[in-house]
Amino acid sequence: MSVFKKTAEPVNPNAEMGFLDHIEALRWHIVRSAVVIVIAAIAVFIKIEWIFDRVILGPAHNDFVSYKWFCALGRFFHYDSFCLSDIKMEFQNTAVTGQFMMGMSSSMMIGFIIAFPYVLWELWRFIKPALKDTEVRAAKGIVFWCSLLFFSGVMFAYFIIAPYTINFFGNYQLSPKFKNVITIDNYYDTISNLTLALGLVFELPMVVYFLSRIGILTPTFMREKRKYAVLILFLLAEIITPPDLFSCLLVFFPLYALFEISVFISARAMTARLNKKATENND
Repeated sequence: MSVFKKTAEPVNPNAEMGFLDHIEALRWHIVRSAVVIVIAAIAVFIKIEWIFDRVILGPAHNDFVSYKWFCALGRFFHYDSFCLSDIKMEFQNTAVTGQFMMGMSSSMMIGFIIAFPYVLWELWRFIKPALKDTEVRAAKGIVFWCSLLFFSGVMFAYFIIAPYTINFFGNYQLSPKFKNVITIDNYYDTISNLTLALGLVFELPMVVYFLSRIGILTPTFMREKRKYAVLILFLLAEIITPPDLFSCLLVFFPLYALFEISVFISARAMTARLNKKATENND
């Protein structure tokens, strides 16, 4: 397809691209990304009934794999609260086109997740020509690492946070007279927001790396603000988990580990930046 052969390079390789040339190049990067997302979404939509029932509605099933893992872990540590109770939740559709539109939107969401590495690659192709050789070398493997972090965040949200969230709120009752009947769009929004948000949150180490490389963020600042970060992460974990300490810690520790990894990455990035400056001064 000719659309995939469009490049950001000018006719004269030695000439600088103007503003409109950059806009045109960006347009084609966006077009290619959109095409790949749509292709992935179409492939998902072909099997959307099975995917919606077994994947998107998976955390609402009592036999979901995460519940089995949690219960096995709870038995090992003699902590019964890890064996989550049956989910008392029913779903309903309140719009004529509701189920069809839900299938379309969920296909697009999953298509975006599948195509995320390609979208990153297109973004990298657009940015790369503006970077120096040293900056390109510093960003080596960026598509791989950003994709790995994104998928790790999505999996963490889907297999850890989403099951606890659905189980807790699905069984929460102000009164036995109330029954939890959830609209499918409300459930879908909960799952999609959790997975996409955590996928992006897990990009924190890469964001910290580049901010540290350009001198905006320092490991000293992050260490000084560690106590505030711990408080924020603990409150976040408390909000999204059932009201018991052990469950809260299950979510808190991975988030805190992500913060400490970011501090380490910031230190490495700052060291590389200072070494580069020292080399340039010696020259």
